Amino acid sequence: MSRPRVALFPGSFDPFTNGHLDLARRAAVLFDRVVIAVAHNSAKTSLFTPEERVEMIEASIRGLKGASAIHFTGLLVDCARRIGAQAIIRGLRAVSDFEFEFQMALMNRRLAPRLEIAFLMPSQEFTYLNSTLVKEVARHGGRIRGLVPPIVERRLHDRFRKAAEKVTPPRAASRARRER
Repeated sequence: MSRPRVALFPGSFDPFTNGHLDLARRAAVLFDRVVIAVAHNSAKTSLFTPEERVEMIEASIRGLKGASAIHFTGLLVDCARRIGAQAIIRGLRAVSDFEFEFQMALMNRRLAPRLEIAFLMPSQEFTYLNSTLVKEVARHGGRIRGLVPPIVERRLHDRFRKAAEKVTPPRAASRARRER
């Protein structure tokens, strides 16, 4: 029996979007197993913890045969070795993504020559979509339905509602100072 074809699909996924889900589905057609790996980057301030992101991804990919989610720290190639991946999946939305992805692919190839990099393009409807845009729209109360899986939509709205409740409205703070 041949060895299962395993792909690692890494990213920060803060949050996981329908563009990410589209790429995971495409990868699942090509590979026996697709492991979505949430990177922990201490240099970045994330909205969700790695554990929260893994939980939302697992809920979003339920029913996608051979797909799972984990989080990792350290080098991507070390994570790929640990799970037995033969390939890394990377998404390309536009030409602007290519230069960065090309540099990363070459470095990963230098670190792990037998590990392939597979570039996939999302469906046209998701080419403009990224996590930063989704967070910004959600932060300002905009409609994100259709941009992210339902569980992510709920979590984003909850997170930003709680953040707004912690902030004292400017008028109330000004009024309180005058009343002293």
